[in-house]
Amino acid sequence: MKLRKLLVCMLAASTLMAGAVEAKTYKIGAAVYGLKGQFMQAWVKSIKEHPAVKDGTVQITVFDGNYDANTQNNQIETMITQHYDAIIFVPIDTKASVGAVRHAMAEDIPVVASNTKVASDKVVYVGNDDVEGGRLQAAALAKQIGGKGNVVIIQGPIGQSAQIDREKGELEVLAKNPGIKIIEKKTANWDRAQALSLTEDWLNAHPKQIAGIVSQNDDMALGALQALKSHGVSPKDVPITSIDGMPDAIKAAQAGEITTFLQDAQAQSQGALDVTLAKLIGDSYKPRSVIWQRYGNQVKWADGKAASYILPWVPVTPQNADSLYKQVTGG
Repeated sequence: MKLRKLLVCMLAASTLMAGAVEAKTYKIGAAVYGLKGQFMQAWVKSIKEHPAVKDGTVQITVFDGNYDANTQNNQIETMITQHYDAIIFVPIDTKASVGAVRHAMAEDIPVVASNTKVASDKVVYVGNDDVEGGRLQAAALAKQIGGKGNVVIIQGPIGQSAQIDREKGELEVLAKNPGIKIIEKKTANWDRAQALSLTEDWLNAHPKQIAGIVSQNDDMALGALQALKSHGVSPKDVPITSIDGMPDAIKAAQAGEITTFLQDAQAQSQGALDVTLAKLIGDSYKPRSVIWQRYGNQVKWADGKAASYILPWVPVTPQNADSLYKQVTGG
């Protein structure tokens, strides 16, 4: 009888231990370049709403890089020292953190890039094709201004992959329109207030000479829009094209004040977390975010082993503005 009780106790203990293994909590760091803008705020909100975070499978810690590459490098080193299981990385500079990323991977800490790229073919990227995004917004602007006139480009942070790639696409398209001349080009660092000030300076320096504005993200586009309005200039006379599809920009697009293209913050962050969990758990892991159903055959899961996951751009139109607004706000 005692032996039977002992065996039952051992079996119960074994079951509890197995349950403990199955219930492992993964400590994952999300190192983002900065949290001042709407897009990264939406990205962080979405990753915290991933089913694996909500049920405790993942303990997510967000590190604010404050738009500084050295800060991000130090944060990666901290995660290595503190034995994080994995890192999801949104770099401010495509090249500056390659060494820190290499160190993490050498310590068997998987790194997945989201939204912006690391200059390494060993890091999986989950995000949009920013070159194509630049092409789309430049083509939209060229059409709106009839292929001629002076344009200005408000750049993202210099050296970030989104800035580099979007500009590559923009210049490629604008070069095919010989009637278009770029008269100004400067960074506003994804910041609305900086873009407002920059656009005001350009409007004063080139009165009634600017035909259109290319903004490499929505926050800066909205700053430019505010500058136009304060100068009594209609956005219909000086169109603005942008990228992100954030709530304020969707409303502005619906009102005909800007043209923007949605990149899906939820798909980027939750998709990156699914890919990260596949690296940690292995072939048995099945993606848990709704985003894989949202894009169907456009973005294939490939057992979490693809070299990159490229999400589609979605033009914001009067027809889809309400549904996209609900999607990005969760309303």
